[in-house]
Amino acid sequence: MSNKISVKISSSDEYYITVGVDVLDRAAQYISNRFSRSKLFIVIDEKVYKLHNEYINKHLSESFSKIILYVVPSGEKSKSLDQFSRIVDFILENGVERSTPLMAIGGGVVGDLVGFVAASVLRGIPLFHVPTTLLAMVDSSIGGKTGVNHSTGKNLIGSFYQPKGVFADVNFLKTLDKKEWVNGLSEIIKYGMIEDSKILSEINELVSGKSFALPEKWIPLIEKSAGIKCTIVSKDVLESGVREFLNFGHTYAHVIEQKGKFQMYSHGEAVFAGMFGAVAASNSLGANIDIANLSQFKSLYDFSLREIGNDTGELTELMLRDKKVKNQTIRLVLLKDIEKPIVQTFEETSLIEKSWQFLTSEFN
Repeated sequence: MSNKISVKISSSDEYYITVGVDVLDRAAQYISNRFSRSKLFIVIDEKVYKLHNEYINKHLSESFSKIILYVVPSGEKSKSLDQFSRIVDFILENGVERSTPLMAIGGGVVGDLVGFVAASVLRGIPLFHVPTTLLAMVDSSIGGKTGVNHSTGKNLIGSFYQPKGVFADVNFLKTLDKKEWVNGLSEIIKYGMIEDSKILSEINELVSGKSFALPEKWIPLIEKSAGIKCTIVSKDVLESGVREFLNFGHTYAHVIEQKGKFQMYSHGEAVFAGMFGAVAASNSLGANIDIANLSQFKSLYDFSLREIGNDTGELTELMLRDKKVKNQTIRLVLLKDIEKPIVQTFEETSLIEKSWQFLTSEFN
């Protein structure tokens, strides 16, 4: 049981997102039929390896003569130049050709990190994503953004490098704890805010049905969310236009993550809070968006932003380190209304400081 969604990169280049149950079999067949069968490199999250190594080996081992595995420590700290260098060394020392496939198995950290590795080794080797978290399935594995963090900010080193395929096997979600489910919900909520508000009621139905333990029920919503991102990416591969809309809430989120030293808050928590700031800023500019669109999901989250403080001037200043800044001018994705995103630039920051005040008070 699986479905495919196309990501069209150019008139002659596209790849597919495959979502479903037991799609690792499909991945093994697809990769071995198109690239070298002699060797497959896998870089895998440590926690995923402990939980699913037997399942992965069962579905992949027969299709390749040799599988070479590198296990990455779990957590945002692995998204670093140090870990990048270690993986590059490992792949080069174990013999790699331009037709040797590299598979990233894990959440957003592993996907972003390994994507950057694939883009860099031999100036590009075939990359495949096997996302194992809800967030990675609906967002980070799609679209070709790769990279690592720097002490001055998140995702500041990297490149655009498209995978050859993404295989979202919902079997991996069976071992996902509730916090990680909720982490992924933030990006789905984002799609509801910027593109399709029906998603918000669909989330409510799934959550009220206590279906976290039944990932098959989430397949339609995963497909819809992934489809929205695929459509936007196909229109704007290098983020020079409408793809910026996918950053709704993220400029606030990156500051929150940085203030938490990339350990205190998950990406999903930061994005959820960030959307409160973006809605507050939108309403200050004349929109009339009911914050209940977001606050209805607040009980699912369990975090406080007390640790980042309430110095709104400092928080706003940190936004100037965001990679979307141009000419020292902050650019935010805001909403004219639900489903109507816009990019707004700010030379004067008092409105942004007020939105930070609202955001921090909501999560005090």
